[in-house]
Formats: sequence, structure tokens, C-alpha cells
Amino acid sequence: MPLDNMPSDPNVAAAAAVTPPVSAVVRVLLQDAMRGEANAQAALGDIYRKGSLAPKDDAEAARWYRRAAEQGDAHAQFNLGALAMAGRGVPQDDLEAVTWFRRAAEQGDGLAQFNLGTMYCNGRGVPQDFVEACMWFSVSASRGTQMAVSTRSRIEQLMTPIEVYEAHKRAREWKPARPAR
Repeated sequence: MPLDNMPSDPNVAAAAAVTPPVSAVVRVLLQDAMRGEANAQAALGDIYRKGSLAPKDDAEAARWYRRAAEQGDAHAQFNLGALAMAGRGVPQDDLEAVTWFRRAAEQGDGLAQFNLGTMYCNGRGVPQDFVEACMWFSVSASRGTQMAVSTRSRIEQLMTPIEVYEAHKRAREWKPARPAR
């Protein structure tokens, strides 16, 4: 906002100086998102989560991610799970996080697979299950998620050889339900 157009009230002027206006890009995305386009909805979720082209607002990010996630967008499902796990923009809910991570993981999203493995490893939202955790870490590692490799190695130290074998067998047999969008 140019200085000659600044409001005379110093509190309003300060707020105007630090709150970026909604950009033209966001306006176009909003139009597409309101027509139900999942990619635009997920992009709006990213914008509000990061505060990049609009003010940072985790609740608004969650709202847009949910709309895209319900249409099967794996990126939005992963991010909605992450917000639910952290309690950002939505109430903290491990079961909800697992639900969204699983949906994205089943489509082949490597980070969702890693997070789902973490939930099984720690017993958050699901019963603790090292075999299932190791399986998801293995699948995630095969998708190039580097942190899954070291995490899998650490969890294998807590497992019996039979459990490690079973986890690796499940990982080899695993196939995505559909490619991630």
C-alpha cells in the first residue's frame, strides 16, 4: 500500500502494512475452487497454510484441503492429515490424521506413507504395530523418501527376524490403489 494512501488511524495503518491483500492469483483460484476443481482447492490450502499469497490461516487451509481431499486429491489428503496430527486449523485428532494419511498413502504418496508408518510405530490413532510401520516405511523408502530408510533401519532393531521378513513381504506385495494426484 503506498504511503500516501495509508489510513490515518495508526492501528489500521499498521494492520494494512503487515496484512497482504488477497492477490489476483488467489481470486482466480477461488473461482476455480468454487466450481469444485480439486487442484485449485488444494492450491488454496497451500497458500493459506504457508501465508504466501494470502494471510496465513490454518483453519482456512484445512477447509480447502478437506474439499480437495474428499475428491481424492492425495496432496490435500496428506496435508489435511498433517494438520489434524498437529492440531493446526482443526482439532488435534490422531484417528483423523491416520484416515487421511492412509487415503493418500494408498494412492502412492511417499510422505503420507512415511507418516502412516510413524503413526503405527508410535501407536497414534492406531494400535502400535511395528510390522505395519516397517511395511509403510519400506514402501515410502521405495518411493524415494530418504527419512523412511533410516527410520525403517531403527525400527527393524526392535523387531524379530520373522517380523522384519513379514514387513518386507507386505511391502513387496503392496500396490497403490491408484496413482497419487
